[in-house]
Amino acid sequence: MTVNREIHLASRPQGWPTADNFRLVETEVPTPGPGQLVVRNQFMSVDPYMRGRMDDVRSYVPPFALDAPLDGGALGEVVAGEADGIAPGDTVLHGLGWREYALVDARSARRIDPDLAPVSAYLGVLGMTGLTAYAGLLDVAAMRPGETVFVSGAAGAVGSMVGQIAKLRGAGRVVGSAGSAAKVERLAGLGFDAAFDYHDGPVRDSLRAAAPDGIDVYFDNVGGDHLEAAIGAMRPHGRAAICGMIAQYNDTEPPAAPRNLALVIGKRLTLRGFLVGDHGHLRGQFVQEVAGWLREGRLSYDETVVDGIARAPEAFLGLLRGENLGKMLVRL
Repeated sequence: MTVNREIHLASRPQGWPTADNFRLVETEVPTPGPGQLVVRNQFMSVDPYMRGRMDDVRSYVPPFALDAPLDGGALGEVVAGEADGIAPGDTVLHGLGWREYALVDARSARRIDPDLAPVSAYLGVLGMTGLTAYAGLLDVAAMRPGETVFVSGAAGAVGSMVGQIAKLRGAGRVVGSAGSAAKVERLAGLGFDAAFDYHDGPVRDSLRAAAPDGIDVYFDNVGGDHLEAAIGAMRPHGRAAICGMIAQYNDTEPPAAPRNLALVIGKRLTLRGFLVGDHGHLRGQFVQEVAGWLREGRLSYDETVVDGIARAPEAFLGLLRGENLGKMLVRL
């Protein structure tokens, strides 16, 4: 009998998660019923939003259940079951990661073509990550050619794409923040006009030096002092797309910043949170444009890959600590 291994949520974290909050569990490989597929997962994604689902709080998505497998973006080969347009041997994208074999409702699986791009790209640059960057920058923040854009967490999967898309769409200047000198160097290689390590001093000072004339658009992956600095640097009618606030996901006390929200009034700023699920109407346009940039060699992406289901918690914790360059994936 083939064994299926899954990662279960063993306990809810208080502050920063630890390895003790996860448990590796062995189960039987599921058997498909009508309208179901058994997928042998090849890659799974770990993402910052998963930290919020570890807490038992009301949110836009239900929390993970205790003593049950976590879930998230994954893709793999169909090994059993059939549905319209999907057969064994096909590669499908679905939402039941954190396990080696997934029992997937065929209606929630999307067949992908592994010949068009490396399959892992469908969890990153051509998947939810890429669409998040594309929709947040162009639809939510409505960036216009010639504008100055600031991206926090710019060496991550979403941030690195935001900066490149901004340049490809005609931004006048693109600035990024990152957590190490190596990441700052990588941002220069991706075409950012300026980048800084936020450990080197107050973010407001580093941003002022990188964008002395101010910014028009802020893509926020971090929150906290980055959001405060961006509000201070924004020109009148500036716009911020609030994608994530990883700086405070593990805090047990209310954040100290931003302390300058009153500036939103006089500057007539727009701070807009968004969820990628609200922008599915852009998927066709997004795939066509981004795939074209990839074919032409005008857009690059990075992946940090950890091997083995047992190391999935390690990959997730590393993501929260900023140990990834680009998209963090687990190869199963």
